[in-house]
Amino acid sequence: MNYVYRYLNDYDECDDVVQETFIRVYRNKNYYTPIAKFSTWIYTIASNLAKTQLSQRRKMKIFSFLRSSEREDEFEVADTGYNLDEITDSILLDKIIQKALDTISIQYREAVILRDIQELTYEEIADILKINVGTVKSRINRGREQLKKILERDIKA
Repeated sequence: MNYVYRYLNDYDECDDVVQETFIRVYRNKNYYTPIAKFSTWIYTIASNLAKTQLSQRRKMKIFSFLRSSEREDEFEVADTGYNLDEITDSILLDKIIQKALDTISIQYREAVILRDIQELTYEEIADILKINVGTVKSRINRGREQLKKILERDIKA
């Protein structure tokens, strides 16, 4: 769920993609071969569906007037057990990072999310993306460098 959300940056689309991922896992369970980890197989399915969703989103160019957090049927109950300043700072930082992730190249974004957010190994990422480990490392380094430039610029502004 976290991987798909970071990839798409939309909760509704994320829910749909994750649900479709597990439907496909269930329907195709007999085709799984234990050559790679089961989680790698699931990530591969989720990755392919997320790519398709992103492609369809660009083609459709739908404009949303309400963001998911602005819907009337959703509300939050305050929890006094947490420091609101820290939570607010964390939310703002998360939004800045997500915005930066959205601006880097898709191939770099995917590799960075799988490594730095999902904490997968280089080998697992190579299996999911169907590329060699050297390419994975290169994409992660280039993605991190792009993120660093964007974040330095945004934080200074």
